[in-house]
Amino acid sequence: MSDILIRASEPEDIADLTEVLNQPRAVWGTMQVPFTSVAERRRKYEGRPDTHLVAVIEGKVIGTLGLARNEGRRGHSATLGMAVHDAYAGRGAGTALMAAIVDQADRWLNVQRLELFVWTDNVRAIALYERFGFEREGVLRSYAWRDGAYADAISMARLRP
Repeated sequence: MSDILIRASEPEDIADLTEVLNQPRAVWGTMQVPFTSVAERRRKYEGRPDTHLVAVIEGKVIGTLGLARNEGRRGHSATLGMAVHDAYAGRGAGTALMAAIVDQADRWLNVQRLELFVWTDNVRAIALYERFGFEREGVLRSYAWRDGAYADAISMARLRP
């Protein structure tokens, strides 16, 4: 994990982020759709989350994690979304990204509740989130259309200790 740099994303990362989010496993594990262009991704990132981190190996962005703060009476909470390049899965990028965002949320952003949604069959991601204190709160049946069928998702949250 020592060869992984975690930093804030920059506009020049869009091409690498597009590659990450167009990977078959990343598409399968997120709410992304295949074949998103760099131009479309750039447009989407203009309204990007409040905190957007990237994982970098040897100068290449290989993972991404965004934190979007909720508003109003839910201002104490934030929603997370993450993806790692298929070719770099299992090398610790997800763990490094989660460690950085949990630290940021707890120590600098005063986020009481971190929440996310994960497909019920994404066992690796669920295990990662549970290692960081996320708990399952419920199953959302037919949550979204994925790869030709409706898929269920788990709502997970972590309350700051």
